Amino acid sequence: MSDQIVPDTQHRSLIERLPQLPRDLAQLARFDRPIGWWLLFWPCVFGVWLSGAGVQWQLLMWLLAGAIAMRGAGCVYNDIIDADLDKKVVRTAARPIASGRVSKRAAWAWLIALCMVGMIVLLQLRWQAQLVALGSLVLVAAYPYMKRITWWPQAWLGMVFNWGLLVGWTTLRPDAWDNWDAIACTYVGSICWVIGFDTIYALQDREDDALVGIKSSALRLGGKVHAGVAAFYAAAIGLWGLGIWLYRPDWIAVLALAPVALHLMWQVATLDPEDPENPLARFRSNRLAGALMAAACFVVGNAGS
Repeated sequence: MSDQIVPDTQHRSLIERLPQLPRDLAQLARFDRPIGWWLLFWPCVFGVWLSGAGVQWQLLMWLLAGAIAMRGAGCVYNDIIDADLDKKVVRTAARPIASGRVSKRAAWAWLIALCMVGMIVLLQLRWQAQLVALGSLVLVAAYPYMKRITWWPQAWLGMVFNWGLLVGWTTLRPDAWDNWDAIACTYVGSICWVIGFDTIYALQDREDDALVGIKSSALRLGGKVHAGVAAFYAAAIGLWGLGIWLYRPDWIAVLALAPVALHLMWQVATLDPEDPENPLARFRSNRLAGALMAAACFVVGNAGS
């Protein structure tokens, strides 16, 4: 069984206990790798907490459920489209569709089931937020093709993964277009954050990607990966800071970014592209980076309320 478990799974023992089909479906939706839905969920929290509406636990739980379901759906869709490419990459060759353990017909059925969960979550939102959320579908549908046509598929992923920021904000702000400049800066800064951490993630596949013709920022940057990741993280902090200033022109509010800035600096300082384990560990540490940025958004959005 263990040879059917992908190398970067975080819950090997739990996955191995499942019968074959549930195990394959869980892997197909990446339920064994929760880092992905954390990274999709945190931008939703950014938008909710920047709105100044308080913690909003019930809404956050719905958005978390949506992040888990829609991240799973996105992974299933990605694996359907990329099955032939996945067969040629060591890290992805054991995926359920690429290995032939799950048919594409079964994968489409699983995709629809996950989307139905997402639809239930969508119905909990204001109609304006529903429209914003539906706007992400075009981005999601196009994403698997980006690695075939551009060296920067990470930028497209950044647009997809941070769409929840706009959804969270619109759900709680009837005056959503007020402060649009602050939200735009925060959104673009979050895209830079994703480019940085997904470049780190792509370091694992550089050799295989080059052989099969998959494009990535890690390959484009070559020997300048450290400088590239540092530049994107610096841009993220700068744009987040500008967004906060436009929203609340107070240096104390901007200082709320200090913890996440220090964490991103640590990632760059300790990144070792030649160590097989190091990039994956640094990538996963962005769960903490997202939490620190969410805390900063709460401070900025709710200060004085």
